[in-house]
Amino acid sequence: MGTNGNSATGTMKEAARHAVDRHAEQLIGLSERLHADPETAWEEHRAAAAVPELLDRAGFDVTPSYLGLNTAFLARFGSGPVRIALCAEYDALPGLGHACGHNLIAASAVGAALGLAAVADDAGLTVEVYGTPAEEGGGGKIEMLDRGAFTGVDLAMMVHPAPVDVAEARPFAVSHSKVSYTGKSAHAAAYPEAGINAADAFTVAQVAIGLLRQQLPGSARVHGVVTHAGDAPNAIPERSSGRWYVRAETLAELADLEPRVMRAFEAGALATGCDLVIEPESKPYAEFRTDETALAHYRANAVALGREFAPPGQAARMNRASTDMGNVSQVVSAIHPYIGIGSLPATNHQHEFAAFCVGGTAERALLDGAVALAWTGVDRGAPTTDLLSP
Repeated sequence: MGTNGNSATGTMKEAARHAVDRHAEQLIGLSERLHADPETAWEEHRAAAAVPELLDRAGFDVTPSYLGLNTAFLARFGSGPVRIALCAEYDALPGLGHACGHNLIAASAVGAALGLAAVADDAGLTVEVYGTPAEEGGGGKIEMLDRGAFTGVDLAMMVHPAPVDVAEARPFAVSHSKVSYTGKSAHAAAYPEAGINAADAFTVAQVAIGLLRQQLPGSARVHGVVTHAGDAPNAIPERSSGRWYVRAETLAELADLEPRVMRAFEAGALATGCDLVIEPESKPYAEFRTDETALAHYRANAVALGREFAPPGQAARMNRASTDMGNVSQVVSAIHPYIGIGSLPATNHQHEFAAFCVGGTAERALLDGAVALAWTGVDRGAPTTDLLSP
């Protein structure tokens, strides 16, 4: 059978796997449906309706628009004392579609929930699936936490596509900011002295950030895009805007680093005479706090399924990507492993990676991820006595 643990646990794991296998075609269909119809943060209306459909038909109690968030949901099954939460992400990237594989995350979460529902009574579980919108910069899970989600959960889990398998998430803390400058328009040839150039303000700020990098910790990341910087080449741009991220190892380090970056934007305003507005797009994402016991269970379960974890290196660096699941991990026990889809040299947030998020290797990752999460839920509900070595 390939599972670990005592006979009772092994029997439950086999039943959970059979449940996932029975729904394989529907899970793959769900993933393909999401992939073909990408929706960005806070706009995932069709996805939020499609993802819980299988759960509803399987007897889960589904709450749409959970906690007043139109594209969130909660689906619950069972009444056991151990509450297992599975997080389904389904937002896509602007311009890139599902280039981070959230279609697979959602389908794997649904599959794992169906597997656990098959053994919930025997394993003493309550199975909960949280539909979590706006991970790609919108902080959906943080908003859900602020409204009371995940309270009392014993273990929260999800599995994220990557080029290769990596067990432990080590994401950066990150802040997301919208930066806007307002100047004054003027004819660029006839009356340039009458203008206040909002595009130049971003130029100054980006030069200042570039020079600042020499003094930043090696692990820090500062990056962004200018989304608007004028409308006509013969008019001094009166408005400019952009989105900027600042990343650090921890929230504490981020709190020290972010003001230094913001001063670079202030320099742009000072040098040009523009007005500056900086607005947070969400609360900062936190670093991840891993439940080591659950991660050891997941690792052993994945190995039992034939998965191989990559050694440290460039291919494995997706585990540094920031996620609002880090904020969940600060409140409840959690794991966030990465499952490989065989995409190299393509990596996350590339069009080529999006193409790998459907098809053969993606389908195997979807189903393996669902089973590995389900088995890890069984381990938490009914701990094994002879955990396989990582």
